[in-house]
Amino acid sequence: MNRDPQRFPDDENGNALWQMAEAGDDLSIPREVDFAVLFPTEDDALQFAVHLLRSDQKVSLSSYEENHELPWQVLAHPFMEPSHSNICGFERLLGESAEDFSGRNDGWGCEAQAEH
Repeated sequence: MNRDPQRFPDDENGNALWQMAEAGDDLSIPREVDFAVLFPTEDDALQFAVHLLRSDQKVSLSSYEENHELPWQVLAHPFMEPSHSNICGFERLLGESAEDFSGRNDGWGCEAQAEH
């Protein structure tokens, strides 16, 4: 399969999506995508989680020992097709919202889906 630069631009998200497609993931199948946002305090993380819940987002909150400066993590779990535009758009919105709570985006991930 040749890489389509429209579907898989040459950036971090495009590379991740390309690797998923190359591994056999059917990216046309919507699924829950986990977006991580890190925070300096539990209170900041909790306030952001509540903000997302009020926007009808599914979220989870946990400590995050891998980053001493930002030791709290909120995961947003939207259900979407993992396209470049969907991933980048949601990351942008999440990042802009998180700034008000001293948060920073820390990537995304999802379970692979295969054609049946």
